[in-house]
Amino acid sequence: MQLVRIALKALLTCGFIFGVAAASAATANGDGIYSCTDASGRRLTSDRPIPECNAREQRVLNHDGSVQRVVPPTMTAEERADYEAQQQRLAAERRTQADVLRRDRNLLARYPNEAAHAKARAAALDDVRASMRASELRLKTLAADRKPLMSEAEFYVGRPMPALLRQQLDANDATTEAQRALMQNQQVELGRINASFDIELARLRKLWAGAAPGSLGPLEAVPGAAARP
Repeated sequence: MQLVRIALKALLTCGFIFGVAAASAATANGDGIYSCTDASGRRLTSDRPIPECNAREQRVLNHDGSVQRVVPPTMTAEERADYEAQQQRLAAERRTQADVLRRDRNLLARYPNEAAHAKARAAALDDVRASMRASELRLKTLAADRKPLMSEAEFYVGRPMPALLRQQLDANDATTEAQRALMQNQQVELGRINASFDIELARLRKLWAGAAPGSLGPLEAVPGAAARP
């Protein structure tokens, strides 16, 4: 009988040692005991993720009871969609901020002072003004070309005008109208250029005064104007 008790005690001791060794090995391998409280308030534990707590936080414990890590709740389809949408918004904000930073640095590199900015404005305006002068000259030429055509047309008052003369007058009218429309667009472009440089100058003055690039928010856009890098 005594021998039986000794044998049982030895077996229990070996089992305990084996259990401790197994728990230590599981911890060393990164495994642990999952623990959570379900919706009914029950405390649940398992050696793997607990399905009843998918919507709840689960703690992974080491064999000594310390927390190894925390597993967040599993997202529902709606929650995952919201999370992904939020991540996309954050990514878009980061891209916008990077673009603002890049454009501010480019502005400072392109215009180290107000004189450089004024010179660039003058050059941009000169290009449009040169086009406007060419348009004005073209209008004068068209007006001069029209005079003999109109003089000839006077001979046909009350009579059918020759087809060639009518075609020449119509062509002169169409070209004149197109040239006037072009000049209107050029005038609008002058305003856009000035507005764009005004916005840049206001921003540059803050940057020159010490504002950090990227700290002033997006550069204000001028309606109808192409964005400059």
